[in-house]
Amino acid sequence: MSISTVAHLNFHGQARAALELYHSVFGGQILVTTYGDLGMPAGLPDAGKVVFGQVVSDNGFRVMAYDVPGDAPASAAAPTTRRENGTTITSEPFFLSVRGESVEEVAALWAGLAVGATIVEPYAPAQWAPAFGMLTDRFGVTWVLDVAAEHAPA
Repeated sequence: MSISTVAHLNFHGQARAALELYHSVFGGQILVTTYGDLGMPAGLPDAGKVVFGQVVSDNGFRVMAYDVPGDAPASAAAPTTRRENGTTITSEPFFLSVRGESVEEVAALWAGLAVGATIVEPYAPAQWAPAFGMLTDRFGVTWVLDVAAEHAPA
């Protein structure tokens, strides 16, 4: 038996723009189907929203997205905040991880995702990888990008 796991992102009217950004960064094929495409009357507020969308790239990248209908809150868990030794620490419920084979390959992906993003950790050499960086894109999705490194046992 074979299975695959794909991140499915929930948005509130921004799914098309997010998918277009990810398509511009990762390439491949983009598919966007709206509620209207499936028969919702054009005059209704959600008709132009994405009911199914995905980007699938030959390099292995794949992500799915849709717009939550109506004014319902997104189903993804919200960040949590805690105090530790006098410092406030915020934890995101998930990250999307992208790992490439070269610093240059991943740097190009980083450059595309970084437009309008909040940089959490700049893309730079790290102790555990030739390069690593973390950002939250302009749609609120947090990405971890790094370069694969050979595992060195302790």
